[in-house]
Amino acid sequence: MRNKLLYSLLGLVVLIPLGLLSRRVHALPNETGDALWAMMVFCFWRILLVNRPLKVVAAIALLHSFVVEFSQLLTFPWLVSFRRTFIGHMMLGQGFLWIDLIAYTIGVLIIYSLYRLIERK
Repeated sequence: MRNKLLYSLLGLVVLIPLGLLSRRVHALPNETGDALWAMMVFCFWRILLVNRPLKVVAAIALLHSFVVEFSQLLTFPWLVSFRRTFIGHMMLGQGFLWIDLIAYTIGVLIIYSLYRLIERK
């Protein structure tokens, strides 16, 4: 269990700066940051659900990512204001895009595969 937590914390420490950096590298598609964000969500859920199967963590991370994306269709004034802040934008995004759902799926599949390789050893 200790190693699983360590890998997940390390994942967060690496993925958060990479995700932020991806927004500044204009040669990368915007979806790169979305995939990295979903990978970070996976690591977060792995910490909370350390003893659960990876498939469960992947499903919850993907559901979490999809719910956040679909929540962008909500336009409550307080929510729109929060999304305009740096933290709000990083946590909830801004503006629903179907392509983001694909990026989240790819990100979760990549991190799920990496975790399977790591945890098998």
